[in-house]
Amino acid sequence: MGEQDWLAGRFEEHRPHLRAVAYRMLGSLSEADDAVQEAWLRLSRADTSDVANLGGWLTTVVARVSLNLLRARHSRREEPFGPHIPEPVIDRADGTDPEHEALLADSVGLALLVVLETLTPAERLAFVLHDMFAVPFDEIAPIVDRSPEAARQLASRARRRIQGEPVTPDADLGRQREVFDAFLAAARGGDFNALVAVLDPDVVVRIDLGAAGLGMVREVRGAEAAARNALGFAAADMVVLPALINGVAGAVMIRNGKPVSLGAVTVRNGKVVAIDILADPARLRELDLSVLEH
Repeated sequence: MGEQDWLAGRFEEHRPHLRAVAYRMLGSLSEADDAVQEAWLRLSRADTSDVANLGGWLTTVVARVSLNLLRARHSRREEPFGPHIPEPVIDRADGTDPEHEALLADSVGLALLVVLETLTPAERLAFVLHDMFAVPFDEIAPIVDRSPEAARQLASRARRRIQGEPVTPDADLGRQREVFDAFLAAARGGDFNALVAVLDPDVVVRIDLGAAGLGMVREVRGAEAAARNALGFAAADMVVLPALINGVAGAVMIRNGKPVSLGAVTVRNGKVVAIDILADPARLRELDLSVLEH
Protein backbone atom coordinates (compact mmCIF):
# COMPACT_ATOMS: atom_id res chain seq x y z
CA MET A 1 0.00 0.00 0.00
CA GLY A 2 1.36 3.43 -0.97
CA GLU A 3 1.63 6.28 1.49
CA GLN A 4 -1.26 8.17 -0.15
CA ASP A 5 -3.52 5.11 0.04
CA TRP A 6 -2.61 4.63 3.69
CA LEU A 7 -3.36 8.30 4.38
CA ALA A 8 -6.68 8.04 2.56
CA GLY A 9 -7.60 5.06 4.70
CA ARG A 10 -6.79 6.94 7.89
CA PHE A 11 -8.84 9.90 6.67
CA GLU A 12 -11.89 7.73 5.99
CA GLU A 13 -11.73 6.50 9.58
CA HIS A 14 -12.17 10.09 10.74
CA ARG A 15 -14.71 11.19 8.11
CA PRO A 16 -17.91 10.54 10.18
CA HIS A 17 -16.51 12.58 13.08
CA LEU A 18 -15.37 15.41 10.80
CA ARG A 19 -18.74 15.54 9.05
CA ALA A 20 -20.49 15.72 12.41
CA VAL A 21 -18.28 18.63 13.50
CA ALA A 22 -18.87 20.50 10.24
CA TYR A 23 -22.65 19.94 10.26
CA ARG A 24 -22.94 21.35 13.78
CA MET A 25 -20.83 24.30 12.74
CA LEU A 26 -22.61 25.03 9.47
CA GLY A 27 -26.12 23.54 9.64
CA SER A 28 -25.70 22.44 6.03
CA LEU A 29 -24.95 18.95 4.77
CA SER A 30 -23.54 20.18 1.48
CA GLU A 31 -21.28 22.76 3.11
CA ALA A 32 -20.23 20.19 5.71
CA ASP A 33 -19.18 17.81 2.94
CA ASP A 34 -17.27 20.66 1.26
CA ALA A 35 -15.43 21.39 4.51
CA VAL A 36 -14.52 17.73 4.96
CA GLN A 37 -13.31 17.52 1.36
CA GLU A 38 -11.15 20.60 1.90
CA ALA A 39 -9.63 18.89 4.95
CA TRP A 40 -8.70 15.91 2.76
CA LEU A 41 -7.10 18.17 0.15
CA ARG A 42 -5.01 19.90 2.81
CA LEU A 43 -4.05 16.58 4.36
CA SER A 44 -3.00 15.12 1.01
CA ARG A 45 -0.68 18.08 0.41
CA ALA A 46 0.69 18.44 3.94
CA ASP A 47 3.72 16.96 5.64
CA THR A 48 2.12 15.16 8.58
CA SER A 49 5.22 13.29 9.74
CA ASP A 50 5.23 15.32 12.97
CA VAL A 51 1.47 15.07 13.57
CA ALA A 52 0.94 12.91 16.67
CA ASN A 53 -2.87 13.21 16.71
CA LEU A 54 -4.26 13.05 13.18
CA GLY A 55 -7.87 13.25 14.35
CA GLY A 56 -7.15 16.42 16.29
CA TRP A 57 -5.26 17.92 13.34
CA LEU A 58 -8.15 17.19 10.97
CA THR A 59 -10.72 18.53 13.43
CA THR A 60 -8.79 21.80 13.61
CA VAL A 61 -8.69 22.05 9.82
CA VAL A 62 -12.42 21.41 9.49
CA ALA A 63 -13.11 23.94 12.26
CA ARG A 64 -11.03 26.63 10.51
CA VAL A 65 -12.70 25.99 7.15
CA SER A 66 -16.15 26.05 8.77
CA LEU A 67 -15.35 29.26 10.65
CA ASN A 68 -14.33 30.96 7.41
CA LEU A 69 -17.56 29.82 5.74
CA LEU A 70 -19.62 31.13 8.67
CA ARG A 71 -17.85 34.48 8.63
CA ALA A 72 -18.41 34.82 4.89
CA ARG A 73 -22.07 33.95 5.35
CA HIS A 74 -22.51 36.55 8.09
CA SER A 75 -20.70 39.24 6.10
CA ARG A 76 -23.08 38.68 3.17
CA ARG A 77 -26.08 38.81 5.52
CA GLU A 78 -27.74 35.95 3.68
CA GLU A 79 -30.50 35.43 6.25
CA PRO A 80 -31.92 38.86 7.12
CA PHE A 81 -35.58 37.81 7.16
CA GLY A 82 -35.97 36.03 10.49
CA PRO A 83 -35.43 32.50 11.86
CA HIS A 84 -33.27 30.31 9.66
CA ILE A 85 -33.99 26.58 9.69
CA PRO A 86 -30.77 24.71 8.85
CA GLU A 87 -30.69 21.96 6.26
CA PRO A 88 -32.70 19.09 7.81
CA VAL A 89 -31.70 15.46 8.03
CA ILE A 90 -34.80 13.49 7.06
CA ASP A 91 -35.46 9.85 7.95
CA ARG A 92 -38.44 7.52 7.94
CA ALA A 93 -40.61 7.77 11.04
CA ASP A 94 -39.67 4.21 12.06
CA GLY A 95 -35.94 4.76 12.40
CA THR A 96 -32.79 6.72 11.64
CA ASP A 97 -30.51 5.75 8.77
CA PRO A 98 -27.29 4.31 10.27
CA GLU A 99 -25.30 6.85 8.23
CA HIS A 100 -27.15 9.64 10.04
CA GLU A 101 -26.63 8.30 13.55
CA ALA A 102 -23.14 9.75 14.02
CA LEU A 103 -24.27 12.97 12.39
CA LEU A 104 -27.16 13.36 14.84
CA ALA A 105 -25.59 12.07 18.06
CA ASP A 106 -26.06 14.23 21.16
CA SER A 107 -29.61 15.19 20.17
CA VAL A 108 -28.68 17.60 17.40
CA GLY A 109 -32.27 18.44 16.60
CA LEU A 110 -33.45 21.34 14.49
CA ALA A 111 -34.26 23.36 17.62
CA LEU A 112 -30.61 23.31 18.73
CA LEU A 113 -29.32 24.12 15.25
CA VAL A 114 -31.74 27.05 14.94
CA VAL A 115 -30.36 28.55 18.15
CA LEU A 116 -26.78 27.91 17.02
CA GLU A 117 -27.62 30.05 13.97
CA THR A 118 -28.11 33.04 16.29
CA LEU A 119 -24.55 32.88 17.65
CA THR A 120 -21.55 34.69 16.27
CA PRO A 121 -19.20 32.45 14.25
CA ALA A 122 -16.59 32.45 17.04
CA GLU A 123 -19.18 31.65 19.73
CA ARG A 124 -20.55 28.79 17.65
CA LEU A 125 -17.11 27.31 17.05
CA ALA A 126 -16.11 27.52 20.72
CA PHE A 127 -19.36 25.93 21.88
CA VAL A 128 -19.41 23.18 19.26
CA LEU A 129 -15.80 22.17 19.73
CA HIS A 130 -15.74 22.35 23.52
CA ASP A 131 -19.22 21.38 24.65
CA MET A 132 -19.99 18.84 21.91
CA PHE A 133 -16.56 17.38 21.16
CA ALA A 134 -14.55 18.11 24.34
CA VAL A 135 -11.80 20.03 22.55
CA PRO A 136 -9.73 21.94 25.18
CA PHE A 137 -9.85 25.73 25.09
CA ASP A 138 -6.09 25.97 24.58
CA GLU A 139 -6.64 24.19 21.24
CA ILE A 140 -9.67 26.30 20.35
CA ALA A 141 -7.95 29.60 21.11
CA PRO A 142 -5.60 29.69 18.08
CA ILE A 143 -8.48 28.92 15.71
CA VAL A 144 -10.42 32.03 16.80
CA ASP A 145 -7.28 34.13 17.44
CA ARG A 146 -8.12 34.57 21.11
CA SER A 147 -6.60 33.58 24.43
CA PRO A 148 -7.83 30.34 26.05
CA GLU A 149 -9.74 32.41 28.61
CA ALA A 150 -11.40 34.47 25.87
CA ALA A 151 -12.32 31.23 24.06
CA ARG A 152 -13.85 29.99 27.32
CA GLN A 153 -15.95 33.16 27.51
CA LEU A 154 -17.15 32.66 23.94
CA ALA A 155 -18.40 29.17 24.80
CA SER A 156 -19.95 30.46 28.03
CA ARG A 157 -21.96 33.13 26.19
CA ALA A 158 -23.12 30.55 23.68
CA ARG A 159 -24.08 28.16 26.46
CA ARG A 160 -26.21 30.78 28.21
CA ARG A 161 -28.00 31.55 24.95
CA ILE A 162 -28.72 27.88 24.30
CA GLN A 163 -29.79 27.16 27.87
CA GLY A 164 -32.40 29.90 27.53
CA GLU A 165 -34.19 28.04 24.74
CA PRO A 166 -35.99 24.65 24.70
CA VAL A 167 -33.67 22.54 22.57
CA THR A 168 -33.36 19.18 24.36
CA PRO A 169 -36.16 16.68 23.63
CA ASP A 170 -37.37 13.73 25.68
CA ALA A 171 -35.37 10.65 24.77
CA ASP A 172 -38.45 8.43 24.27
CA LEU A 173 -39.14 8.67 20.54
CA GLY A 174 -42.39 6.76 20.87
CA ARG A 175 -43.66 9.31 23.38
CA GLN A 176 -42.54 12.13 21.09
CA ARG A 177 -44.60 10.63 18.29
CA GLU A 178 -47.67 10.23 20.53
CA VAL A 179 -47.52 13.89 21.51
CA PHE A 180 -46.98 15.00 17.91
CA ASP A 181 -49.87 12.84 16.68
CA ALA A 182 -52.12 14.38 19.35
CA PHE A 183 -51.04 17.83 18.17
CA LEU A 184 -51.84 16.98 14.54
CA ALA A 185 -55.21 15.46 15.45
CA ALA A 186 -56.20 18.54 17.43
CA ALA A 187 -55.10 20.86 14.62
CA ARG A 188 -56.97 18.89 11.97
CA GLY A 189 -60.06 18.69 14.15
CA GLY A 190 -60.01 22.40 14.88
CA ASP A 191 -59.90 21.68 18.62
CA PHE A 192 -58.31 24.78 20.13
CA ASN A 193 -58.46 23.52 23.74
CA ALA A 194 -56.86 20.20 22.84
CA LEU A 195 -54.08 22.07 21.07
CA VAL A 196 -53.40 24.27 24.07
CA ALA A 197 -53.37 21.19 26.31
CA VAL A 198 -50.58 19.50 24.34
CA LEU A 199 -48.46 22.68 24.10
CA ASP A 200 -46.13 23.96 26.79
CA PRO A 201 -47.29 27.39 28.06
CA ASP A 202 -44.03 28.90 26.80
CA VAL A 203 -43.86 27.02 23.49
CA VAL A 204 -41.98 28.74 20.67
CA VAL A 205 -42.87 28.28 16.99
CA ARG A 206 -40.22 29.32 14.47
CA ILE A 207 -41.08 29.51 10.79
CA ASP A 208 -38.53 29.91 8.00
CA LEU A 209 -40.44 31.29 5.02
CA GLY A 210 -37.39 32.39 3.07
CA ALA A 211 -37.26 35.66 1.16
CA ALA A 212 -40.72 35.00 -0.28
CA GLY A 213 -42.31 35.45 3.14
CA LEU A 214 -41.00 38.94 3.86
CA GLY A 215 -43.34 40.69 6.27
CA MET A 216 -45.09 37.52 7.48
CA VAL A 217 -45.08 36.26 11.07
CA ARG A 218 -41.99 34.16 11.64
CA GLU A 219 -41.94 33.51 15.37
CA VAL A 220 -44.82 32.80 17.74
CA ARG A 221 -44.52 32.33 21.50
CA GLY A 222 -47.05 31.04 23.99
CA ALA A 223 -49.55 28.18 23.83
CA GLU A 224 -52.62 30.15 22.77
CA ALA A 225 -50.84 32.04 19.99
CA ALA A 226 -49.22 28.82 18.78
CA ALA A 227 -52.60 27.03 18.83
CA ARG A 228 -54.21 29.75 16.72
CA ASN A 229 -51.31 29.54 14.28
CA ALA A 230 -51.69 25.74 14.06
CA LEU A 231 -55.43 25.99 13.37
CA GLY A 232 -54.85 28.33 10.47
CA PHE A 233 -52.07 26.17 9.11
CA ALA A 234 -54.12 22.97 9.36
CA ALA A 235 -56.97 24.46 7.37
CA ALA A 236 -55.08 23.84 4.14
CA ASP A 237 -55.74 20.55 2.35
CA MET A 238 -52.44 18.68 2.80
CA VAL A 239 -51.13 15.15 3.05
CA VAL A 240 -48.96 14.56 6.12
CA LEU A 241 -45.94 12.27 5.77
CA PRO A 242 -44.62 11.32 9.23
CA ALA A 243 -40.84 11.53 9.46
CA LEU A 244 -37.91 11.88 11.77
CA ILE A 245 -36.43 15.34 11.33
CA ASN A 246 -32.93 15.46 12.80
CA GLY A 247 -33.85 12.53 14.98
CA VAL A 248 -37.06 13.95 16.49
CA ALA A 249 -40.72 13.53 15.61
CA GLY A 250 -41.89 15.57 12.67
CA ALA A 251 -43.59 15.49 9.30
CA VAL A 252 -43.47 16.74 5.74
CA MET A 253 -46.64 18.40 4.43
CA ILE A 254 -47.53 17.65 0.81
CA ARG A 255 -50.02 19.42 -1.45
CA ASN A 256 -50.61 18.33 -5.05
CA GLY A 257 -47.60 16.05 -4.83
CA LYS A 258 -45.20 18.81 -3.76
CA PRO A 259 -43.78 19.61 -0.30
CA VAL A 260 -45.15 22.84 1.15
CA SER A 261 -43.57 22.65 4.59
CA LEU A 262 -41.53 20.50 6.92
CA GLY A 263 -41.87 20.60 10.69
CA ALA A 264 -40.12 19.14 13.72
CA VAL A 265 -41.34 19.25 17.31
CA THR A 266 -39.31 19.29 20.48
CA VAL A 267 -41.20 17.37 23.16
CA ARG A 268 -40.22 17.72 26.81
CA ASN A 269 -42.09 16.21 29.75
CA GLY A 270 -44.90 15.22 27.41
CA LYS A 271 -45.49 18.73 26.06
CA VAL A 272 -44.47 20.44 22.83
CA VAL A 273 -41.93 23.10 23.81
CA ALA A 274 -40.75 24.07 20.31
CA ILE A 275 -41.92 23.70 16.72
CA ASP A 276 -39.51 24.46 13.89
CA ILE A 277 -41.00 24.79 10.42
CA LEU A 278 -39.25 25.09 7.07
CA ALA A 279 -41.64 26.63 4.55
CA ASP A 280 -39.22 28.24 2.12
CA PRO A 281 -40.47 27.10 -1.33
CA ALA A 282 -37.03 27.34 -2.94
CA ARG A 283 -35.34 25.21 -0.30
CA LEU A 284 -38.18 22.69 -0.11
CA ARG A 285 -37.81 22.02 -3.82
CA GLU A 286 -34.23 20.91 -3.18
CA LEU A 287 -35.13 18.26 -0.58
CA ASP A 288 -34.77 14.59 -1.41
CA LEU A 289 -37.88 12.99 0.09
CA SER A 290 -37.45 9.61 -1.58
CA VAL A 291 -36.69 8.01 1.79
CA LEU A 292 -40.32 8.67 2.84
CA GLU A 293 -41.86 7.02 -0.23
CA HIS A 294 -41.12 3.42 0.73
